[in-house]
Formats: sequence, structure tokens, C-alpha cells
Amino acid sequence: MIVERVNMPQLGESVTEGTVSNWLVQPGDFVEKYDAIAEVMTDKVNAEVPSSYTGVIKELIAEEGETIEVGQLMCYIEAEGEENEQASSPPASESNDEPSVEQNMKTRYSPVVMRLAGEHQIDLSTVTGSGKGGRITRKDIEELIANGQTETLEKTEPLSAQETPEKQEEMEEFTPPIIRRKPVQAKPGDREIPVTGLRRTIAQNMVRSKTEIPHAWMMIEVDVSNLVAYRNAEKDKFKENEGYNLSYFAFFLNAVAKALKKFPELNSCWAGDKIIQRNEINLSIAVAHGHELYVPVIKNVDEKSIKGIAKEIAQLSNKARTGTLTKDDMEDGTFTVNNTGSFGSVESMGVINYPQSAILQVESIVKRPVIIDDMFAARDMVNLCLSLDHRVLDGVICGAFMSHVKAILENISSETTPIY
Repeated sequence: MIVERVNMPQLGESVTEGTVSNWLVQPGDFVEKYDAIAEVMTDKVNAEVPSSYTGVIKELIAEEGETIEVGQLMCYIEAEGEENEQASSPPASESNDEPSVEQNMKTRYSPVVMRLAGEHQIDLSTVTGSGKGGRITRKDIEELIANGQTETLEKTEPLSAQETPEKQEEMEEFTPPIIRRKPVQAKPGDREIPVTGLRRTIAQNMVRSKTEIPHAWMMIEVDVSNLVAYRNAEKDKFKENEGYNLSYFAFFLNAVAKALKKFPELNSCWAGDKIIQRNEINLSIAVAHGHELYVPVIKNVDEKSIKGIAKEIAQLSNKARTGTLTKDDMEDGTFTVNNTGSFGSVESMGVINYPQSAILQVESIVKRPVIIDDMFAARDMVNLCLSLDHRVLDGVICGAFMSHVKAILENISSETTPIY
């Protein structure tokens, strides 16, 4: 038998970590190659991790609820194969020398432990870990934070020649104090709802987006009376022939794809020392199922007809309801369109889907009085709200993009936008 490692797999192009939501095996269990051994959640997808080997589960390293980086060790499998004394012995970092193992485990900090310790100024050398060999787990750090037991790290660097005590005192006068956050406690009658791995991952992604991306926002209103009349005239016949709905959303996605072809700057992402402008137009759409939200992707929208787009919306929505969305369904999005109007919203500011550079909110279509030729008329109006990454985009290009979307939607007809 040979002891092999199973690491956190890459579950999406921009996915850097995953949360082990549920182990499907225990030490001692026999598994075949490709058998599912764990359920993992990321901000993109829920997926099962398959075994890369046939053999016996030797040891589970990652804990349920723990978030670990892509490539980080999840478990060991004693794989079937030729006897190899050297390979089947424990890894060097986990030799039979028990004291050295314990010392090594104490200083093996996971990325999430390092991040929480940095955010809350926790000196990890003073923390007693509850994991194997004294390893400090995420739960240990969260308990310290919840109990208000975090400690400020002391400055130990010696003063330079220029940093006299008087100068240091002057500098410290302008150093902002560390704010201790009082832990939030439930009161009698309150209901405590555990944070699931999916909700935690979404929260982390939203914090990352708002922390790293300088958001700006703009809104335009569009007269979609022609679109409403066109869609209403075709929807019943379409449903009867195709078996799925002809939604307004398909027309909006079509208009956005056409505008992105003309203004590819919005189909970009920030990459530190460069901006990457994507060639494919793959639109991420938000699909809700119960209290869970998924963001699957319709690929190459600019090459699809209204019918083709409507079909993919129906298929992805059905997959979300039945829990059958795949990794491929969730990755490679280049721009997000969110149908907030389905909830009756008329104005909202979306948080950009990292690492994309913009997100468009399509609000509710509402009858409103509009002045046309100095006369009031009842028209079907919709607000389109764009959040943009100000590192990548400016108001001028985004204004031109939004004006183009507006022009497409206001001039929709069977001639300009055929359904088939």
C-alpha cells in the first residue's frame, strides 16, 4: 500500500478556496477511484470531491466547516499498489517522533487561521489549539474572537537612530487606535441561525469585492413599451411550441451582449499590472432556489438567438432547483446581469461579481406617465443600474455602453430582434 495525498481541487477559474461542508467517508472506509469522498462549497458551486485512488481512507486532515485553499491537503488515502516501505510510511512532517509531530502541527496554520489572526491582532504563539497535535483551528480563533479574548501584538522592533523616544511618541499620537469589536450576543427570544458554508463563502466574496474594488454606480431609465408589446404577442405561441417561457430577461441579455461587442471594455477584469479584456461574452445570471443563490453562466451569448438564450435560462433555473448545477455551469463568467426586477425592485446597486468589472441590475418594468410630444402617455418603463470597477472603467465609456443598451431595447421589433 502507498499513502497518497488528496488535495482541495480547483473548482472554478477564479476559485481560490473551498469549504469542506461534509465528509462522506471516515478513516478505515474503502473507496473506489472516482467515488465521492467529500462535499465542498465555494462561492461558485457546490461539488463533490472524487477520490483519485482506490484504497482505504487513512486520515482526514481538513475538518468539516473548515475553509482551505486550493491545493491544500484534505486527507490521506492508503492506495492499492505495490508495497513500498518508504512511500507507505507517514510523510516526513508526520514521522513517528511524537514530540516533533506535535510541534509541527502547532505551527501549521491554515490560510483562514492566518487571516483571522491578522484581522483581529491575535498572537498565535499564545493560542492553545484543539486540533490534532495541538493544531490551531478556525473554531479556536472564532471562539477567542466571540469571547473578546483577542490580544494586541506588541511592537518589538528596535528604534532606529532617527526614532528617538520623543519622535516615536509624536508618531504614535497619530496612529489610529485598534478598535475592539464587542462580540454580538443573542438576547432572550432571539433565534440563532448557523452560518452555512455557502453563506460564509458568499459573505467572504462580497467582502473581497467591496474591499478590493472601488465601486461606482449609474442608472438610466428605458422605455420598453415596444418590447412588452412584442413579447406579449409571442409568448403564448412560443410556450406552446418550445415548452418553456419567453421571458423579458432573454431580451435584456441579448441587448447586453450586443452592447458588450461594441464596448468590450466592460467585458474586462483588473489583474494588478494589467487589464484583461475577455474575448468571449459569457453572462453570469443570478438564480435563486429557496434561500440559496447561485450564479450560473450562459456562454457565448452574442452567438445565440432569443430562443437560445431563453432555453438556457430555463435549463439553468431547472438545474438550480434540482441541485444539479455543475462546475462547468458556474465558471468563466465575464459580466453579470441580475434580474432584480423579478422581486419588484425598481432601483438597486449591485455588488460586482469578483473578478469581473461590472454588474447590471435589470429592475421591474412599471407603467409610468411619460411626456411625449408635450403630452402625457402611459409607457412601460424600466431602470437599468450599473455598478462598475472604477479602476477599469470610467463614466464616459459606461455611459456610452448604457446608452447603446437603451437604444437596442427601445427599438426592439420582429425585424430588429427576431426570436428564432
